[in-house]
Amino acid sequence: MGMSVGGGNSGLNNEPNVVPMIDIMLVLLIIFMIMQPMMRKAIDMQLPDPQPAVATANSASDQIVLEVLPEGNFAVNKEPLTRDNLATRLKAIYDPRPEKIMFIKGDPAVKYDDVIYAMDVARGAGVKVIGVTPKDAGK
Repeated sequence: MGMSVGGGNSGLNNEPNVVPMIDIMLVLLIIFMIMQPMMRKAIDMQLPDPQPAVATANSASDQIVLEVLPEGNFAVNKEPLTRDNLATRLKAIYDPRPEKIMFIKGDPAVKYDDVIYAMDVARGAGVKVIGVTPKDAGK
């Protein structure tokens, strides 16, 4: 970019003046640099693994599941029990165990009173933690 000073050719010069355009571009660059961090909106989330590893069923599970069945019947890990021998069977199961955990599955047809009775008998047998699940949760 040259500038003619005096003399010689006194015609019109068609070169654009780019200094104001550079000033405007620098101001816009500074504005965008300041605004960019403010426009960022982030949400912290944890997404599930797209290909989860399938856990194999453990056939030798040491979980105790007490099923409350209709008409006052019970089943401990599919072993049928009645109201009379429930307490002695639970005591025999939980005396040698260090972990005193039990899950109770209640049939939708049983009364709430039967489930509470099963929980009371289990606590009397030494069970410390009881998890209550619906009957069809294991299917």
